[in-house]
Order: sequence, then C-alpha cells, then structure tokens
Amino acid sequence: MKKLYPLVLLLMLITSCKENKATQEAPEEIPTAKEIMQKAHATAGGDFWKRPQSLTLKGYAVFYTDGKARKHEKHHMWRVFETEKANAHTANGKVRIESFYEGQPVFIVSYDGQNTYDLRGKQEQSEADARWASNFGYGAIRHALDDGYALQLMPDDTVKQRPTYTLKVTDPNGGETFFGIDKGDFRIVKVAFETPRGWHHREYSQFFKKEDYDWLQSGRVELFYDGQLSNEVFWTDFEVNETLPDSLFIVKTQS
Repeated sequence: MKKLYPLVLLLMLITSCKENKATQEAPEEIPTAKEIMQKAHATAGGDFWKRPQSLTLKGYAVFYTDGKARKHEKHHMWRVFETEKANAHTANGKVRIESFYEGQPVFIVSYDGQNTYDLRGKQEQSEADARWASNFGYGAIRHALDDGYALQLMPDDTVKQRPTYTLKVTDPNGGETFFGIDKGDFRIVKVAFETPRGWHHREYSQFFKKEDYDWLQSGRVELFYDGQLSNEVFWTDFEVNETLPDSLFIVKTQS
C-alpha cells in the first residue's frame, strides 16, 4: 500500500492539471447583442430612462479652436422627446441648446418640432438638416430594442483604457450608429456615427445620479470629429420630465 501511495498522488496531480487546463482553455461566454443592450438599458435607468418626456441639462463647456481652449461658463440643453424615432440622425421632438461666454450668447440653436432657429432667426431647411445630422444620434440607443431596429455585435473596443463591447444599431431608415458599452458595468461610454462634418464620436464619463431619479447621467462628454477633440461639455445638474413650454424652443431675434 505504501508503494502505491506516490502513484496515487501522481495520478491525482495529473488529473488536476488536466482539469485546470480545460478550465483555462474554456472559451469566454460572450453575451449576445440583445443581452448587452438590455444590460446597458438597465444600468442607464431602465424604462424610465428609455422613455422620458423631457430632459434638462445644465453645466458649462470648453471649446477648442486653433489650439486654444475657451470656457463657456453657461452651457444648457432642453429636450422634449418623441415616443418613436425612425431616423436616428434627424431632428425630432424638440431641442434647445445655448452656450454663453462672458455673459454673451455664443450660439443658441433650437428646433420646435418643425423649424430650426439660431441667433439669426429661422434657418433654411437644408442648413438645419446638416446641423442636426452632425448632432443627433445618441437617441438611437433608447429605441435599439424597438421593432424595426437591428443590432449587431462588432469587434471590441477600448474607451479610456477600459474594454468595451461595440454594438451597431441600425434604425428603420437604415441609419447606422455605433455604441460602446463598458464590459465591466455596462455603462454607455461611447457613440459614433458619420456626419456632414466627418466621422463623429463622443465619449461619456464622470457619471452621477440624483436621489429623485433612477437615471445615470454622464457628467463629462467629449466630442470628436475625425479624431480631433472639438469641445467638452460638463453637465453639473439635470432634471427629467419637467414641463417645458413651447415658447422655449422658438428663438426670436433681437430687433
């Protein structure tokens, strides 16, 4: 029996090594695109986040021009959402964005559901369409699981040194929008799409919440066009489902 004991130990060691090797070689179970999107929705705030009536964002921004940075001390956005979105890259619902530097408006742009306005007044349709096509896109993720939308899992990416899943969302109109979802916590950390200004992507970080809402808000948004940082927006406060008057979205020029 004593002579067999070392042999038994040797067999046990070989078996253990084989089991460990099998475990190490087992392929990582990759979730489906739908499963990733469902987790991303849940992390962002679930159904409340998917179908808000309105959103108010307040903060400041830094714009980069000719190698110089200029801080706009006031940068706000108001948004009224539609329940459906067939084209992710056209304006729908209502939106107003305004940015001030040293107390003066650098730009105010607004869409009232039909017309687009800026500091010059009502814009021509073609100019308005090009402007919004360079900005609208993030909303596709709220509708990504709706009928008519398609999801595809793309090669992995890295955002701020963290591994991410990449999901391509195709809207009913055929528009494509790409989203980066953090592999660890399933936060939405990137959006990317083609625009009249070139390839556009945004990176989201510094997330925060408020006690009033089950809503995860990014506090920092970095906006890039063709790989170059254009501006950063720092959101410091937000409100969801406020009643926003129609007059807010009509910009009247000063006489």
